[in-house]
Amino acid sequence: MVNGTLIWYSYICDREVWFIGHQIEASQDNPFLEKGRAIHEVFYSQYTKELLIDNTIKIDIVKGRELIAEIKSSSKHLKSAIMQLAFYLYYLKKHKGVELRGILSIPSERRTEEVQLSESLERELEEKIKGIEDILSLPKPPPPVKIPYCKNCAYKEICWA
Repeated sequence: MVNGTLIWYSYICDREVWFIGHQIEASQDNPFLEKGRAIHEVFYSQYTKELLIDNTIKIDIVKGRELIAEIKSSSKHLKSAIMQLAFYLYYLKKHKGVELRGILSIPSERRTEEVQLSESLERELEEKIKGIEDILSLPKPPPPVKIPYCKNCAYKEICWA
């Protein structure tokens, strides 16, 4: 099943989507993963954190009844982050009948982005979900493609060994 993490990585690397979708776990001692976990621990402790819904989406913060938020450590992959949050909004609308707005928060940059579903965002998500399902149905991962993200990727040893 497609989830927010797969949406996030689908805007970065199809090979990583395949690994994650097939429960091939990356090295958990990667410093970039540790940084992200630390940011979650430090910021926004007064709000609900990591609400799991249907074992499919994990929302970082829930505030009130009209807003959900996602926290990221930087805006480096802004499109991925926006689309991950849009997926949560889409999932809640389609599967729970709840329409909310979202806030993408990047505390280290003191930046926020509001995310609201639109018809074009929904269409893009539906196409992306189909693309992810196609990747996950492959018997083996797509071939590696060298991208700037590879330098800090927790899967780089698997791809480039």
